Amino acid sequence: MFTGIVSGVGRIVESKPLGAGAGFGKALAIEAPAGFLDGVGLGESIALSGACMTVVRLEPAARRFHVEISAESLAKTAGLDAQGEINLEKAMRADARLDGHLVSGHVDGVGRVTRFERVGESWELRVEAPSALARFLAVKGSVAVDGVSLTVNSVEDRPSGCEIGINLIPHTVQNTSLRGLAVGRRVNLEIDLIARYVERMLGLASRAP
Repeated sequence: MFTGIVSGVGRIVESKPLGAGAGFGKALAIEAPAGFLDGVGLGESIALSGACMTVVRLEPAARRFHVEISAESLAKTAGLDAQGEINLEKAMRADARLDGHLVSGHVDGVGRVTRFERVGESWELRVEAPSALARFLAVKGSVAVDGVSLTVNSVEDRPSGCEIGINLIPHTVQNTSLRGLAVGRRVNLEIDLIARYVERMLGLASRAP
């Protein structure tokens, strides 16, 4: 479990196939910021731009850790198949403060950036989400974009999908990989965990005799 509060921006420095053919995933080597790997052990979970992965090897001296990502995970996410910046978050401790919102590290869909522009001191981000996620997105609700916990400011349903508007403060832009966003960029989306359960309960209630 995570909170969507990014604790460091890392970089995928190596991406190697785990085998020949489309059915194989990739082995990733990630370079972490100084101090990020302190206390991290093998088998622990780290969210890579919102996708929960297991640490399979550590190189503390090089500030690197390694994960293996399946072909299925690669097909359901964005930004994890090549070198580049990624958001990093270690799993939440049971006694930690919940500064963001409950994030499971399971990507629900991939969205597309339709606007990313400076507005005053902040940045306006608009993302077109898949239609299947529209019922989980609400004004003032929470959403994780590339693993970052954000508040939805606007929702517009369209035939092609659901466009959400988000305000990013300078601190968020400066301290996450969102600083590299551009129109057309694909991003990982995770809906609010509570919304997921509410939808399930309402669906069962509507079918009850």
